Amino acid sequence: MSSNKLIIKLKIELILMHPFVLLGNLYAIFRPLKTKHKIFLFYPNADIGGSIQVNLDLAKCLKDKNPLIIFSKKAKDNKFKNKYKELNLRIIDIHKIIDNKLFHFMNFIYRGIISQWAKQQKIEAVFGGECIYFYKIIPHLIKEINRIEILHVDTWNNYTIGFIDQINTRVFSTQKLKEKIEKQYKENNIPAIYYSKLLFIENGLTINQYTIHTNNTLQIYFIGRGALQKRVHLVAAIAEKVHEKKIPIQFNFVGDVEKIINPTWYPYCNFHGSINDESMMEEIYQKADVLILTSSYEGLPVVVMQMMAHGKVVVSTAVNSIPDYIIHNENGLLIKSIIESDIIKEGAEHIIYLFENPEMRKSFGEKSKKIAFEKFSIEVFCINYQALIRN
Repeated sequence: MSSNKLIIKLKIELILMHPFVLLGNLYAIFRPLKTKHKIFLFYPNADIGGSIQVNLDLAKCLKDKNPLIIFSKKAKDNKFKNKYKELNLRIIDIHKIIDNKLFHFMNFIYRGIISQWAKQQKIEAVFGGECIYFYKIIPHLIKEINRIEILHVDTWNNYTIGFIDQINTRVFSTQKLKEKIEKQYKENNIPAIYYSKLLFIENGLTINQYTIHTNNTLQIYFIGRGALQKRVHLVAAIAEKVHEKKIPIQFNFVGDVEKIINPTWYPYCNFHGSINDESMMEEIYQKADVLILTSSYEGLPVVVMQMMAHGKVVVSTAVNSIPDYIIHNENGLLIKSIIESDIIKEGAEHIIYLFENPEMRKSFGEKSKKIAFEKFSIEVFCINYQALIRN
């Protein structure tokens, strides 16, 4: 669907739901928020993940604005729940109300409630952190409220283009994604003024001086969710192929992946399960030698940033923005194959090469650490997002 047709469709939907939105406005007038907030943050939930970590970092950066965090999607694991509690910010979870197909009218009513709350509070901005409900809300906000969208992947590009006239700034965590949107705009003949609303801001990390850890057995880690695009089964297959060489290499898996890996590969895999304790994750980053990813697509995963900051080697499929930070044979190794059997073969070759060349591992790690210190400063991340509100 073209951008013009999508905009027309959305306008028709707004007309049809208008009575329910008005009902929500009326409810909010009689039941205003009792807490004061200068910004609203629309997040999906507190599931573990890279984009959720960025949402947490953003909430910390904007804590002086006492943001109201609104969750709108049912959590799968809720592993970051305690991290959100530690922020001591008010959280409203409305997923049970708005995500019920039998009572879908409540989804419309809450658009009226939240938009009225935003007006009453005279908030400065709303942020949407990979959250569909953000797009549902923004057409109902008064024009004085700054609307800022944060994007890490291109999953919703064909949907979100219909809201570009409602968004003040579209923030991309990778240059590749920003370029993809610019190409989409060009294909849809989007006016030049909308290009000025596109902004690239790198995600941030709190980076310390980490100690060097030496292992007798090369420690390879997959760290991530068991999502389909991660293709964790390929990492397990690589582990099997490397095992055939009978060399001291151990493959470790952190995340909810054990049940999606074929049990025949279990002898080659060491499972740690999902970990949301920061000190435990810090220990893993310290102990790891190599991070391996075989994703079909990625933004820039926080785990890649962390491993780079810790001076560790990244082996990854050459997808999306990974090659912008991992340069093949300079600070890591890229898997350039497309077919799964070839990915397994190439991935195994890279791991064996790193085992046989410890000095190269050290060189790659040092270069990655240097890049991380230059690019992934949490201080710069906070300054950039705070400036968005002022502007």
